[in-house]
Amino acid sequence: MLDKTNPFNVLFLDIETVPQQPSYSELPEKFKYFWEKKAEKIRGEDESAEDVYPRAGIYSEFGKIVCISVGVLKKGTTSNYGFRVKSFYGADEKKLLQGFSEMVQRFSSKEGALLCAHNGKEFDFPYIVRRILINRLPVPEILNVPGKKPWEVPFLDTMELWKFGDYKNYTSLDLLTYIFDIPTPKDDIDGSMVGKVFWEENDVDRIVHYCEKDTQAVAQLFLRFKGEELIDEEDIERATD
Repeated sequence: MLDKTNPFNVLFLDIETVPQQPSYSELPEKFKYFWEKKAEKIRGEDESAEDVYPRAGIYSEFGKIVCISVGVLKKGTTSNYGFRVKSFYGADEKKLLQGFSEMVQRFSSKEGALLCAHNGKEFDFPYIVRRILINRLPVPEILNVPGKKPWEVPFLDTMELWKFGDYKNYTSLDLLTYIFDIPTPKDDIDGSMVGKVFWEENDVDRIVHYCEKDTQAVAQLFLRFKGEELIDEEDIERATD
């Protein structure tokens, strides 16, 4: 599994998203209308559009990205591989997307460059591209996949790899890290708490830490799939530039 994939050509990533406004009441009237139409498909019998608004962050039309963490494998010192992680984050989505796009454009100039995320094909990759377009930014070539044949798409998805052709089930990153004995990234918050942490607690650093741990977990899972040893904590570097 992944025998022919050069691990140094893979950019691992994860994103964290939140609803575009702190609450349903702060939405423009036209946007309330559109959310109410969306909510009809996702709310329970006893729930209103306002009740389910905290879920808006998972939809690219109604949410926004507040953090993208990326990481690359490198030569390790105490283990076979090291890992360098960097984050683009903040309330200014356009600014963080610009920084991410410039970085990923440079990375994609590497021959054989690949992007890897957990459930990335269904969530992270399309969400990023849609928000890039909404913010009127150019789409990096590596993410511009419409019209490409399946074998030309430079995406790896650890959830898809785990399925082995099974299309029925979603398997969480948290579950896979547990069964593969990888340190869990969910020891503080989980995805359902990100909107509250961002809008109510204004604690972006906490979200960044969580996002970086998810990115690291995806890389560790990738190595497990390749039959490699895990990255030691001492070999993990967090970029500050």
